[in-house]
Amino acid sequence: MKFSQATDYALHAMLYLVSEAPDKPVSVQLLAEKLGVSQTYLSKMLTKLVKAGLIHSVPGANGGYRLKRNQDDISFLDVIHAIEGTSSLFECGFQHSSECLIQQVVLDAERQMEQALRSKKISDIARQMKG
Repeated sequence: MKFSQATDYALHAMLYLVSEAPDKPVSVQLLAEKLGVSQTYLSKMLTKLVKAGLIHSVPGANGGYRLKRNQDDISFLDVIHAIEGTSSLFECGFQHSSECLIQQVVLDAERQMEQALRSKKISDIARQMKG
């Protein structure tokens, strides 16, 4: 299983917003410079984060992106779902009952992974960096 590079960028962007600028807008240009990524590509990820309600866009000369939700409420899973979507990682390709034992094992593992990612907040990592 592999998350896309977009998820990596989005997680790092959210970490920057939480740790460095929780209350003020950050321009996409500054964020791209800090992360060392393409401004155009990062803009696409930020748009997805806006649509998911994690950040919002602040218009104007001093505008940019800032947190929309309380930083302690934003989990790794929130960011991953914003970028990757919420569909299952595994889909049984055989046309048999929904009681497929293989699918049940994989879906159980996926639920456990999601719970771990849901319990880990971006702000937890920001505090670790500062500590």
